[in-house]
Amino acid sequence: MSHTVLLDLLSKFHSARVLVLGDVMLDRFVYGSVERISPEAPIPVMRVERTVDMLGGAANVARNVATLGGTALLVGVIGSDATAEAMRAQLHLIPTIQARLISDASRPTTAKTRHVADRQQILRTDVESKAPLNDATAAEVLVQFRAQLGVADVVIISDYAKGVLTEALTAAAIGAAREAGKLVLVDPKSRSFAKYRGASVLTPNRHELEVACGHECSSDEQVVAGARALLGPAQCDAMVVTRGKAGMSIVRRDGSAEHIRTVAKEVYDVSGAGDTAVATLGLSLAHGADIAHAAQLANAAAGVVVGKYGTASVTAGEVTARLGLAEEGPMSRKHFSLDSVQQQVAR
Repeated sequence: MSHTVLLDLLSKFHSARVLVLGDVMLDRFVYGSVERISPEAPIPVMRVERTVDMLGGAANVARNVATLGGTALLVGVIGSDATAEAMRAQLHLIPTIQARLISDASRPTTAKTRHVADRQQILRTDVESKAPLNDATAAEVLVQFRAQLGVADVVIISDYAKGVLTEALTAAAIGAAREAGKLVLVDPKSRSFAKYRGASVLTPNRHELEVACGHECSSDEQVVAGARALLGPAQCDAMVVTRGKAGMSIVRRDGSAEHIRTVAKEVYDVSGAGDTAVATLGLSLAHGADIAHAAQLANAAAGVVVGKYGTASVTAGEVTARLGLAEEGPMSRKHFSLDSVQQQVAR
């Protein structure tokens, strides 16, 4: 199929402002190599070579919005610790993320540290609190969220189940956004999707859908059945289910459904692929795109990001290149028409 519509949509991302609310975190990658086993215990001894910090969780959604060309308005909660400073340092590197982070000294900044030896992850350690926000902090979050609503084109709620998105705060945020006439996309983690009642679009992965609906969702038919069972009680308009190598499925509240197959060529790391997908969907819907076109573009973006190591993001240029390669056909990695090259350079 022609990707002209998708490329035209991608070219408009620079004018979109996306309000992201959720669990921000820092993803830290410790890289090194293992050459021996410890004499103290049957564990590998890793020689550390370098450490890389990346934005994670809702902050990675914002990062993807920014690298795709849009402006992200990020609202979340951090602690008063060294990890918070490291997160602020990462945010300062991206001028198109406008962060409104509330500090709460009673909880740590969420951090996931992955130890990677010779491209294989051997250990992950997490520092986090899943305790619900206290009332004072929750009130501050809502104040910052409502203050950004007026300039936002669309809202993304990124739930990583770290305590920020309580039932009450989630309901208040969705209610305020819908009252302001904004579309609300939710990347859910709750077992009950009723928590997100009133959202426009839910974007669970296959496992999250299975947990919520209570049955296996491997086939197209199972995914559709599971989504249909949940859309009514959640009072949401549609669900876009990310299914890894099987692609994505769109299920609407009216019962209609369609399936988009994956465009990933090689899969190295799925970390952050859901963040990329929901960011792309949000940017697309901000410009009034049909949800099918939005999902096709999100599928292409996710296909790029799983080919990278770490909690990665994707750029508009990378998605443009991926779509251009897809149009060229199976020989596209070596052969290009002059017309397609000229079009891609122009884009």
